[in-house]
Amino acid sequence: MKKLINLLSAAIITSTLISCGGKKDEQEAIVAPQGMNVLDLTRYGKPFAIFVPDTTTAKLLVIEQSSGALDIKVGTNFAITINEQAADIELKKKDIKEDEVLKFKNYIIDEPTAIFWESEIIKPEFHFVVNQKIGTTDYCIEDLRSTETEPFDKETTQKMFDSGKNIKEIKKQEKS
Repeated sequence: MKKLINLLSAAIITSTLISCGGKKDEQEAIVAPQGMNVLDLTRYGKPFAIFVPDTTTAKLLVIEQSSGALDIKVGTNFAITINEQAADIELKKKDIKEDEVLKFKNYIIDEPTAIFWESEIIKPEFHFVVNQKIGTTDYCIEDLRSTETEPFDKETTQKMFDSGKNIKEIKKQEKS
């Protein structure tokens, strides 16, 4: 009887190990650049993390819009919006150049999936659009404009652009 129990135990352990498989695609640790934190967006239905400025010195605010967009703000120096649909970059470029109020100055970055540009009304301001594909879903990340605050400077906008370009997919952990 004891041999039978040992044999069954060994069989169960072996089958459990086999069904769990070898090494799965494990999630690599996401490490934020200097002065930034990792913000996991899975609780908001987005399968990725994004880098945001250090939230110990400025308040983090994540707002789920009724349109499905996700607005992320950290203090007054970081404000982006994430939409679950890629932007039409060529149409956006046409709109930027034809804007009668916000006069287009130049592209700082002009790629097939991302643009970062300078415009001006009274003084220079900077904006960006980044398209990313995570899994099977397209996302558009862009600066969040506000009429209540000054437009972002080039360095701040560059930091937000870099965050949009460097989002990290978070893989669902498969249960074994």
